[in-house]
Amino acid sequence: MAEQKKPQAAGVWPTIKPFVNGGASGMLATCVIQPIDMIKVRIQLGQGSAASVTKTMLKNEGIGAFYKGLSAGLLRQATYTTARLGSFRILTNKAIEANDGKPLPLYQKALCGLTAGAIGATVGSPADLALIRMQADATLPAAQRRNYTNAFHALYRITADEGVLALWKGAGPTVVRAMALNMGMLASYDQSVEFFRDSCRLGEASTVVAASSVSGFFAAACSLPFDYVKTQIQKMQPDAQGKYPYTGSLDCAMKTLKAGGPFKFYTGFPVYCVRIAPHVMMTWIFLNQIQKLEKSVGL
Repeated sequence: MAEQKKPQAAGVWPTIKPFVNGGASGMLATCVIQPIDMIKVRIQLGQGSAASVTKTMLKNEGIGAFYKGLSAGLLRQATYTTARLGSFRILTNKAIEANDGKPLPLYQKALCGLTAGAIGATVGSPADLALIRMQADATLPAAQRRNYTNAFHALYRITADEGVLALWKGAGPTVVRAMALNMGMLASYDQSVEFFRDSCRLGEASTVVAASSVSGFFAAACSLPFDYVKTQIQKMQPDAQGKYPYTGSLDCAMKTLKAGGPFKFYTGFPVYCVRIAPHVMMTWIFLNQIQKLEKSVGL
């Protein structure tokens, strides 16, 4: 009996391993990046430049303000990144098998990234909504603040006050943004690893750092317009007549384009790039180190 159970246990770990590793690496990266993410959201909400936002937050709210919403950020990684990195690795492995073990062309990697991004965003959308609301709360007038104490309190309040489906408010632009980000992040990383390792003959550490840098840039460039729209949709509140400023993501995009032109979507790009690229880089570096650790202990 014991000998029969052992192969079953061994068969479970390879299946869940990409998901566990993805979630763990994303959560570790979030702990480092959270302050930059907070500044990015404040800039998108029209609070000023990176320097002025940082100075104002320190003066009025203290150092703890930079970590407001950390619980939601970690919950988001535990759902979103677990699902997207895990499903991406499963999808690419299946595609490589179907391709007789040969490396996948870029378009197939991009398709796997798009699919993984959609899966991850659908799973992680409630936590993402809680994170945006917690980060934006301090910018609202006192009477309009929601005063969520943590991510789970936010999810409970949203469900109780607005219904279960409200947890997926803004899920449309969230999914589209995630598809764009993951297409840029995942496809470019695998492609860059092959290039730096096979063509440039870089060592393992140099390959991971170089490929992570390329991955971070493309993730930011592909996703910021969608991130801007998503943030505007998720933080909007009705006026005195109960009317929302936008009817949906397309309406938001068209009004933004009309009011500020295409570059309006890239508001805060330097900070967004500084936030996204290091998070992507650290996610890949942490993932690489986790995989090496597991290999050293025989997992």
